[in-house]
Amino acid sequence: MAAAIEGEEDKVMAKAKEIVKSLNMSKDETKDMILIFSSFDNRLSNISTFISSNAAAAAGEGGGCSTDPRLDEAEKVILRYDESGSESTRNSSMMLWEESPDEAAEYLDAVDKILDLTEDASVQSNGAIMDRAEIALQSAMSRLEEEFRHILIRNTIPFDAERLYGSIRRVSLSFSASNDGEIADDLESVCGEDESHQGYSHERGVSVSLGDDVFVDLVHPDAVEELKEIADRMIRSKYEKECCQVYSSVRRDVIDDCLLILGIEKQSIEEVQKIEWNSLDEKMKKWVRAVKVVVRVLLTGEKRLCEQLFEGSELIREVCFVETAKGCVMQLLNFAEAVAIGKRSPEKLFRILDMYDVLKDVLPEFELLFGDESGELVCSEAQGVLDGLGEAAVGTFVEFENAVKNEATKKPTQCAEIHPLTRYVMNYVKLLVDYSSSLNALLGNGLDESDDNLNRENGYNNLPLECTSPFAVRLLSLITSLESNLEDKSKVYEDNAMQYVFLMNNILYVVQKVKGSEVGKLLGDQWVRKRRGQVRQYSTSYLRASWSKALACLKDEGIGGSTGNVSKVALKERFKNFNACFEEIYRVQTAWKVPDAQLREELRISISEKVLPAYRSFLGRFGNHLESGKHAGRYIKYTPEDLETYLLDLFEGTPGLLHHMRRKST
Repeated sequence: MAAAIEGEEDKVMAKAKEIVKSLNMSKDETKDMILIFSSFDNRLSNISTFISSNAAAAAGEGGGCSTDPRLDEAEKVILRYDESGSESTRNSSMMLWEESPDEAAEYLDAVDKILDLTEDASVQSNGAIMDRAEIALQSAMSRLEEEFRHILIRNTIPFDAERLYGSIRRVSLSFSASNDGEIADDLESVCGEDESHQGYSHERGVSVSLGDDVFVDLVHPDAVEELKEIADRMIRSKYEKECCQVYSSVRRDVIDDCLLILGIEKQSIEEVQKIEWNSLDEKMKKWVRAVKVVVRVLLTGEKRLCEQLFEGSELIREVCFVETAKGCVMQLLNFAEAVAIGKRSPEKLFRILDMYDVLKDVLPEFELLFGDESGELVCSEAQGVLDGLGEAAVGTFVEFENAVKNEATKKPTQCAEIHPLTRYVMNYVKLLVDYSSSLNALLGNGLDESDDNLNRENGYNNLPLECTSPFAVRLLSLITSLESNLEDKSKVYEDNAMQYVFLMNNILYVVQKVKGSEVGKLLGDQWVRKRRGQVRQYSTSYLRASWSKALACLKDEGIGGSTGNVSKVALKERFKNFNACFEEIYRVQTAWKVPDAQLREELRISISEKVLPAYRSFLGRFGNHLESGKHAGRYIKYTPEDLETYLLDLFEGTPGLLHHMRRKST
């Protein structure tokens, strides 16, 4: 048993001797090592004899002396804070730059001395000194790495989104359509499956107005110089990789937190595509708001910080920046890509265009930030996502055109009022004009053959130059499709007069949305004049369809050859038929609605100008033949003044009856 123990001690001693020999220590350090080994195990108490006798031999190996006053002095400072050293644990755990700036300066000075020594040509051939210097530097770099991390974390300035958002300019563009609840399920192809059909509202872009003077410190300025001093030593010691890793890992976490503050969450493409529209709309809005802040504040500040800390090496600062920023950028781009390849629906178009516009706006800054080879992939990804958003916008717009053209709701609107499709499309069009610059670029740089054909069919060959842009032509196509659809929808009404009232209401609504707006500037005055002419034609057709029968009752034919030979029977029949026609028109057309007050008044005036003179003339010529007889009130029920009053009730949307207003017989 004793022999076994003695053999084990021999092994321990042999290992200790090997360690001492490999370290090539100075005399003072040899004493320290004796204490260290002795404290580990009393079996090593007799190692002092070995160390003393072998120190000189160990120091002599490597072809020269292993001591140097500069190295000895610097090494003591380094080892004082080495976590594996023999000094107090307080020194090894304290953060020098936080607790003792003077000691931090002394530490850096020690590192500089060792670096100067290793760069000295007269020393570089001394393998023993160089080995000791490398070991000391390794210990120093471990300490500096932790100091660098600690300073970077402790001096990060919290992101103040509220202060930045104080410069946000909100432009709210909204519209609502009342009485659109009657739209049929078939309109889902236009308005979207989950739309309430109560109208559409959109807040344009929520754009962030950030000038060139916006400057945000990401790290306290006082700490920047400290970080730079550490980074310089690590790079000089060829520990740039470790320095970059620490910097990038800390700053990535900070930027991730900033994205969360801006409302940008990490989600996969699949997760984004499963989000309900209302939630997705909010996320798209936050994305638009965040992009400029991220690029012009966070990433620009990050680039500036990298340039300050790593000014001595362009490669290192570019690598650090790209490694720090690319995760944040890819997170933003992945969301945009998910939107671009997601299901298309009309309500998404404006948000997609918002995203397209803001990404296009910051793309040149992307290219400046990631201009070197290491950032080429990021720029390429950004361009690809921008192209995808553009394709999604065009595809959504084209699908909307087709949906309007093919929307086949057969359920008529009550009261011949404005159709929900008309409201939806025209309000949609008014919002689209805000994106005319982007849409012109996306839709093409000229008129294709189909666009030329469309212009010829509608007589617009002489349109002003500003009315022949790609977007203007597509708007013309869209509205023409709407008008064609409205013509088809008007045929749902069995009453021809009601068809014309429906068309008047809807075409006038289209004209009103166009006239005096940016849409009108795109389509031109000629387009507006032509549509107003259509409204007048529909008004004439209405009068003919609605009042021809009543006016036929007021003609002289069939009553008698002369005033003296008037047939009272025929005369009574004429008055009776006129009364019946008028009462039926009153009953039906008081229920019809003409929302526009001016059109409503013009229609009443047109009716009065047609009906009242004819009735007054007929009553003046033939009324006396019945007024002297019995029950004259059964036939001559209304005076011209009565008719004029009753005509004011037409087109109010409230059905009325005249039976209680009949004049008593005389």
